[in-house]
Formats: sequence, structure tokens, C-alpha cells
Amino acid sequence: MPIRSTVVVVTWRGAAHITACLDALAAQTRPHRLLVIDNASDDGTAHLLARHPSAPEVVRLSRNTGYAGATAHALSEVDTEFTVWLNDDAAPAPDWLAELEDHVGDAAAAASRLEYADGQVQSLGVNLTPDGHGYDTAETTQTPVFAFCGGAALIRTATLREVGGVPADFFCYYEDTDTAWRLRLAGHDIVTVPTARVTHRHGASTQPGSESFHRWNERNRLLTLLRCAPAGIAARELARFTAITALLPLKRNVPEAPNFRLGLRCRVLGEVILRLPATLAARKSITRRSTVGRGAVWAAWTSR
Repeated sequence: MPIRSTVVVVTWRGAAHITACLDALAAQTRPHRLLVIDNASDDGTAHLLARHPSAPEVVRLSRNTGYAGATAHALSEVDTEFTVWLNDDAAPAPDWLAELEDHVGDAAAAASRLEYADGQVQSLGVNLTPDGHGYDTAETTQTPVFAFCGGAALIRTATLREVGGVPADFFCYYEDTDTAWRLRLAGHDIVTVPTARVTHRHGASTQPGSESFHRWNERNRLLTLLRCAPAGIAARELARFTAITALLPLKRNVPEAPNFRLGLRCRVLGEVILRLPATLAARKSITRRSTVGRGAVWAAWTSR
């Protein structure tokens, strides 16, 4: 059987969990190319990769470019029909890749069923809130979904390139939502394959709830809106974020979550403003490639 997919595993200091991921990939029933992008790990990950029986192809980067930077780099290395993203803390069932390939149909991408260790569903894909937050949905009745979760997803390589690849400077988070959004704007479908099961140690590398986690999420949500959402929505949400930030010193009982810390929010705004020229240029490119209006995509997916 010809190889149709390159499975891209991005790792950074993954020594504690990447062996389980590689073992699960070695047990796949469908042949594939395995490409590991090592974000300059310094914890012995390189040694584990070199010794693993699956003998993965490894590209070791000179610095940590995050999940977005590494998957963007990987795209230049892929020559198969499908590019498959898989977190290094994820262990897919043996028929996972076969299920994705067999059920993607004519869609541009397919989302997996990510589960916690106890079997509870973590994600069947990503949906949008009316204020433009992407969130993982575990509801089996909510299909189709707006986007795939980047922790385990299959994407047509040529189509991914056609819509502009991966936003490398996002570093981490929302690169999957942004990519899926651009696929939707270009008129493509995304499906969920509930039989493509993956056990996921969510946040083993990125520490959800940390200050960095909130910084990346807040910044990249705004950048995704500026790139992909209707102009009025993007302006509204940027103004709302700015107003909440400006009023924080005057408020009592401010939530303790890091994303309500004045310094973090000011940093987010500074980073968004710094990236604004490049973001608006990307928006123009996305518009040129689009076949569906931004308003139509927004209305279709935030009204569910």
C-alpha cells in the first residue's frame, strides 16, 4: 500500500512522554512516514529519538519555535498527500491513521477523537463562541465542527499550502483554529472522525493555566480574528480587550487568573500592535484566496 501520510510530531523536552507516542505510531495498521520536529530539546529527547526502534526522521531546530513554528517548518519537508499533526504527549489507537485516511472523503481535513486517560472525551474538534474564542467540544451531537484540534488531525498537504500554510509566529495555540478558518474561507469542509481515537496527556508540555499559556491564547485569538473574522468583529474584540485592560486598575475584585493581570494584557496588546502590519497583509492574502465571505462563515459557525 502506498504511503499517503506524513505524521508530524513536534516535541520540546518530551523525554517523559514521547516514547509512548512513538510506540503507538509504530503499532499503526496503516503505513506512513514519521517526521519528528525537535524544538531544541535539552532533556535527553534527542537520545530517545535516536534509539527508538521506529527510527523516525528527525529535524532538530536550533531554537524552540513552538508548535506553530515547528509545524510550519515541517510543511516544507512533506511530500505526501496528507500532513498529519500529532502531539508528542498523544498515543493513538492502532487504527487511528487508517480511520482518518478512510473517512476524510473529499474534505480538506479530519479531526480525531482525543480522550483523557480515563476514556472521557477531551475534543472532537473546535467550535467558535460569539466573541471569537475557539473551544474544544466533547459533544458527540455537535458535528460537524468548525475546526480540528491540532493535537491530532489530518490535513491535505496541497490544500494547506494553498491557504497559506501555518502561522509560524503564533508559537503556540490557535494555529489550528486559524488554519481551519482559512480552509473554511476557501470553501473547504472539515470532518470529525470519532473512530480515530487518541489518548492525550493534555498540556504535558505547555502547562495550561500558566502565564505563558494565557498570553499565547489571548494574543493569538486576537491575531486570528484580525486575519480571518469580519472586520467589524475583529475591531470590536480588539477594542473590548483594550477597554477591559484600561479599566483594570479601577476595578475591585479582579479575577485572579493570569489573563486579568495588567502586565500580561499590556504585553499582549503590544505584541498585537507590533504584528499589525504583517497581520493586515496576511488578511489581504487570505481574502484573495477566499471563495466564501467572512460574514457568511462567521454567521454559520457562531450561531450554533
